[in-house]
Amino acid sequence: MEGFGLPMSFGKKAKAASSTFKSKVESSKRSEPAPPPPVISKSSESQEPGPSKLPAGPAKQEEDDDDIGPLPPTTSEVGAGTGAKRKADKEADEDGSDDESEYSDEEEIDRTPVTHEIVLKDHTKVLSALAIDPSGARVATGSHDYDTKIWDFGGMDSRLRPFKSFEANGNYHVHDLSYSHDGHKLLVISGTLQPKVYTKDGEEGVEYNKGDVYLRDMKNTNGHTAEINGGSFHPTDKTQFLTCSNDSTLRIWDVENKRKQKQVIVVRSKERGARTKVTSCAWSWDGKMIAGACFDGTLHIWNTSSNFARPNYSNENAHTKNTETTGIAFARDGFRVVTRGGDDTVKLWDIRSIRKPVAVATGLDNLYPETNIIFSPDERSILTGIAAPKGQKGALVFLNSEDLKEERRITVGDGSVVRVAWHSRINQIFASLSTGALHVLYNPHSSIRGALLPLSKMPKTAPRDPSFSSADLKPVIYTPDALPMFKDQGHRESLHQKEKKAKKMKPMEPVRGAGRGGRLGASEMQGFVQTLFPSELQFEDPREALLKYAEKTDKDEEDE
Repeated sequence: MEGFGLPMSFGKKAKAASSTFKSKVESSKRSEPAPPPPVISKSSESQEPGPSKLPAGPAKQEEDDDDIGPLPPTTSEVGAGTGAKRKADKEADEDGSDDESEYSDEEEIDRTPVTHEIVLKDHTKVLSALAIDPSGARVATGSHDYDTKIWDFGGMDSRLRPFKSFEANGNYHVHDLSYSHDGHKLLVISGTLQPKVYTKDGEEGVEYNKGDVYLRDMKNTNGHTAEINGGSFHPTDKTQFLTCSNDSTLRIWDVENKRKQKQVIVVRSKERGARTKVTSCAWSWDGKMIAGACFDGTLHIWNTSSNFARPNYSNENAHTKNTETTGIAFARDGFRVVTRGGDDTVKLWDIRSIRKPVAVATGLDNLYPETNIIFSPDERSILTGIAAPKGQKGALVFLNSEDLKEERRITVGDGSVVRVAWHSRINQIFASLSTGALHVLYNPHSSIRGALLPLSKMPKTAPRDPSFSSADLKPVIYTPDALPMFKDQGHRESLHQKEKKAKKMKPMEPVRGAGRGGRLGASEMQGFVQTLFPSELQFEDPREALLKYAEKTDKDEEDE
């Protein structure tokens, strides 16, 4: 009936919900979108830039940088070249006004991915570790519930569930995760002494060695002797990764050698015992520098071409002593470094004059030792999460990368924002929360793949007409074998299948003639059985049998 366009029922019907991809995207729109940043127009050139816009400058330069695609033809090009070119230029000149209006509309769109979101919720405790593979197709998450989960956007359905979940190191919190630059390896850092490297599918990989806790000199140990706090793969070399630990060392490992680290960096502290905890570490974008922040408030930076005996750049009062500096990030220029302190501050440094920070932002609450900090893909903004008391909502903060002034604050879910990542290829922001949820923020106008892939696989939401169902066409039979007419007609068996089935039900026949295959023949078997059991069974009274032996005993005594 429905195929012929006829009504399936009478009366008022429920309005069918739209099941198009556009409606699904609209359903994921944030209820309280953040206000867009100030837009740079041609008339006002002195407005402050937003995190996704260019700084104020000449209007011509703004047009060149903001416009996407080829520019509309200019009047100087009209009339130049051959007749065909003149005709094409004339048509383009006629549509010039339409093109300008289109480009002006594009300039007004905020391309920062914060307008829509999807929520990936499978962890039960703080989501403390986050890693995205270089292609943006997979996300790895770790939590205080001891589980590491891998999510695949391309294979995810409407349930938004991970395809792999495993415990990396038993009942230990997961502190950090990192993908190799080719995306084939996953580094898992838990609260143990040994880092682990898994395959991209989460299969068991290599567990690296731990050091001898009885050795005093950390350079002579073949691994860490205390809990590991963080780690990351080399940005360009898939065979190396870096770890930092509470044993006052940073170690560079070779993926192929699990028995011993490749290089040891010992951090000397002015505190008692000359040791401290290295709470966070990071590579520079080109892998030529390593930074480490310590529990005593110091910040050290080494060149990888040096012998690591002493840091090349150091600040002993970078953050408050006895607080954990939870995050470090390098800018692509190789000079700027930003740190996230446990003293609720964010500081921007220039390694050429590292004795004093370039800018300081205060009042940014930090409760978790895994809270990180990142640069935006265009490096005009710095992103970090803000902690919130239980029951309240945390926030994601955008800071200006020049003076650390707050540009935007976005409320994300319930709980504190711990980890933040912004993938440049798919243009999506990932924010992990203390509730175990992962919020994926995107913009349908500027983001690609990622969170948009599972949205295209969402089930249709059109309501079903209750007056029409498959039960009306084919009634359900609850006693199918009650009558022969209701029995299911199975496929007909061939003669060979029937013989094969009959052979399975037939008992094994005795061997005739001489035995073979370890079995006795019929003639030999018959004689063997007769020796075991007499042919005629004699039934005898047990009392008479006992009295017979008694009479024999009395006779023997008389003879004696």
